Amino acid sequence: MSKDTTRDNTKDTDNPNLTPANAANKASKPQDSVTFALAQSHFLVGDIKANAEKMRTLALQAREQGADVIIFPELGLLGYPPQDLLLRPSLSGRIKSALSSLSDIDDIVMIVGYPHVDHHGTFNSAAILHNGHQKGFYHKQILPNYGVFDERRYFDKGRNQVLFDYKGMTIGLLICEDLWEKSPIAELKKQGADLVVSLNASPFEIEKQDTRKTMLAKRSRENNLPIIYLNAVGGQDDLVFDGGSMAIQADGSVAHEASRFMNQLLLATYNVKTAKFDTQAKTPLSLSRESEMYQALVVGLRDYVNLSGFTGIILGLSGGIDSALTLCIAVDALGADKVYAVMMPYEYTSQISLEDAQAQARRLNVSYTVCPIFDAVEGIRHTLAPLFNKSPADTTEENIQARARGVVLMALSNKFGHLVITTGNKSELAVGYSTLYGDMAGGFDVLKDVYKSQVYKLASYRNRLEDTPVIPERVITRPPSAELRPDQKDQDSLPDYDVLDGILMSYIDEDMGYQDIVDKGFNADLVAKVIQMVDNSEYKRSQAPIGTKISRKAFGRERRFPLVNKWSIKG
Repeated sequence: MSKDTTRDNTKDTDNPNLTPANAANKASKPQDSVTFALAQSHFLVGDIKANAEKMRTLALQAREQGADVIIFPELGLLGYPPQDLLLRPSLSGRIKSALSSLSDIDDIVMIVGYPHVDHHGTFNSAAILHNGHQKGFYHKQILPNYGVFDERRYFDKGRNQVLFDYKGMTIGLLICEDLWEKSPIAELKKQGADLVVSLNASPFEIEKQDTRKTMLAKRSRENNLPIIYLNAVGGQDDLVFDGGSMAIQADGSVAHEASRFMNQLLLATYNVKTAKFDTQAKTPLSLSRESEMYQALVVGLRDYVNLSGFTGIILGLSGGIDSALTLCIAVDALGADKVYAVMMPYEYTSQISLEDAQAQARRLNVSYTVCPIFDAVEGIRHTLAPLFNKSPADTTEENIQARARGVVLMALSNKFGHLVITTGNKSELAVGYSTLYGDMAGGFDVLKDVYKSQVYKLASYRNRLEDTPVIPERVITRPPSAELRPDQKDQDSLPDYDVLDGILMSYIDEDMGYQDIVDKGFNADLVAKVIQMVDNSEYKRSQAPIGTKISRKAFGRERRFPLVNKWSIKG
């Protein structure tokens, strides 16, 4: 770094690129301002060459805008989370080649997140690149192994603090979880850091940005250190990274904040003399709880469909609130020209449902088809009649309707290449109020992590965005029904959704047990019934499509229970 040096204060002899800093040399450097570029961008998992090219483009753009240092997200070169791609034998060679391809970029320091593989192991790392040389690297110390994180499966633990000197200041490096514990940043302060840069790939959860701000303010004030927090953005499978990158003053206040859910190159200038960032002229709009949830769902669907190569999506539009909200999200994510809605009425489908589905399809200008399933259902029932031996009708016949609809949607998907998205919500999935190979048939469930009570709030929120509601008002106000039998209502089988969701959130999101939930004021018999329904439906959820995670604990990789077990509710 032409006169600048990089150091590892634990003297890691296995890191030959790091050299001791010279305190006198640091003092003699000009006390100048340093402009940091926070490259809040979407780096695709596995697309190493394209990710390197994106880094090149952003670095050159940042340099043109006067940046001295550009920072990329955690594991940006490979994408996050790469999961078992980290076990591929060719990974190390590909990463080295990609890093080498950046060696001709001059006059800007690049801090690149990447997987480091050597004879000591595999590490979640940050490389410091400048004028064709790798000046040093840092290995993540705190490896999260909870929720959606599984880093101890893949990475070895870093054990050393790394700082580098640049233009009169000493910069310390951290990666994501390192910042959530006290000791890594405290050690950097002890070793002489003037500022800390943190690379992150922090997935979205409801109101998590407020949690991040609280944590960053606490860490900066505790150590009297400014912090640059760079987060990833974009959808990856069931995860959404929501950006919201920040430059934090030493007093804990936010000097700069990037927009949420958007690619952005955010510049923040740090004055070495005053030890402060300049402040942002215009702060991004704050997002309400519903607006951030809605944006996360849009981004999750958009990136999953587009990056998977599907030409569009197809869904069953029932005239109910779940499919209505799903249709809005799909149009906002992909555009009306890529969304295909099919209404599949049977003899129990109400005229209101037919009218409301058609009205919404017209309002959103999507391709809309009515495909009655009467003949399909009767054909299946006729085929099964000899086997049923005049058994009385029950939920079996109801499920035949759902499965006939699933067959229609999957056939259209096969024929035209559209992804089937399902419309079930978290409340229904929790208690098994869904049909395997029926309404669960599809490749992506938009509302998988959205409770029914939240569905209503999101529907009302989306309607408020336009003068003319996109969801007919009576879809929101009339009692929900699967319409699988005459005059059916959801509350015939389930408690009121506000009550049900209160129990479910306690049991699923908060991991509370039976007695603790009862102590919150819920009816004991109802709590026992709901918990039993949740536990009995584990086998269904294991076969459900993925869907965007927005809560603290979604169904999927962060909630794993044995399908066969004898755990009792009350102990």
